[in-house]
Amino acid sequence: MAIDYEKLMSLETKNQEFSYSDKETMLYGLGVGFGKDPLNDNELKFVYEKDLKTVPSMATVISWGAGNIRESGINYLLVLHGEQRLKMYEPLPHAADILVDSSVKGVFDKGKEKGALIITETKIKLKENSKHLCTLSSTTFARGDGGFGGPSEGAPLPHAIPDRKSDEEFIADTEPNQALLYRLSGDRNPLHSDPEIAKSAGFNVPILHGLCTYGTACRTIITNVCNYDSSLIEEFNVRFSSPVYPGEKISTEIWKDDNVISFRCWVRDRNVMVLNNGKCVLKK
Repeated sequence: MAIDYEKLMSLETKNQEFSYSDKETMLYGLGVGFGKDPLNDNELKFVYEKDLKTVPSMATVISWGAGNIRESGINYLLVLHGEQRLKMYEPLPHAADILVDSSVKGVFDKGKEKGALIITETKIKLKENSKHLCTLSSTTFARGDGGFGGPSEGAPLPHAIPDRKSDEEFIADTEPNQALLYRLSGDRNPLHSDPEIAKSAGFNVPILHGLCTYGTACRTIITNVCNYDSSLIEEFNVRFSSPVYPGEKISTEIWKDDNVISFRCWVRDRNVMVLNNGKCVLKK
């Protein structure tokens, strides 16, 4: 079935209700690697209810399942998460009832052999007062759905990494069971947990969720650039390049230009870039 462009562009949901508690906040913190040293007070603040802090990238999971582009006719077996953008307006509370609006902002035809790009937007606000907390923008790469006759130009351009040597590089561990822990925050795709399904998809073992790699990069910047003050992050954007296997080390190169942190992430042991075109904007 080919993409129905008009139907896809009209998909929209308003005021879907979701809730999360401090339990989900602590579980997410553990899922992206905080708390490895349980005696480190700075780490503990992301995984223990005393003075609990939130990770901005948790915005990607607190309304898991909001919106639905599956009805559009795209081939979900050939879908990849291409890019993730996040704009923060207020730090996430450690527990909240929220309202979520989701819509499709663009569909771009890259050609029959090249697939299609689908841009979706999710706005999250507090239920009690409609305060806007954040906006998520996600690019889905539908590899099997090009050639439907839609527009080919106009997709957002990725952030350009500076053309100079990185200023610093930081290494973050992941655990062999990281995907099993992270999936409890919402994404239970068996590609990340079932060895047989992973093998059928061409991987030797289940792979880490791309959004877990995204959250790990966020943890790295919170830890090493923000001195554990997660409220400093106003934007956090990446392009996904390649999967990580649980247990691998993720190296994050950063470039500092005033309050803009450019970054990209590698698994150096395999010489594979896993995140590219990263942009983190900090409060001035």
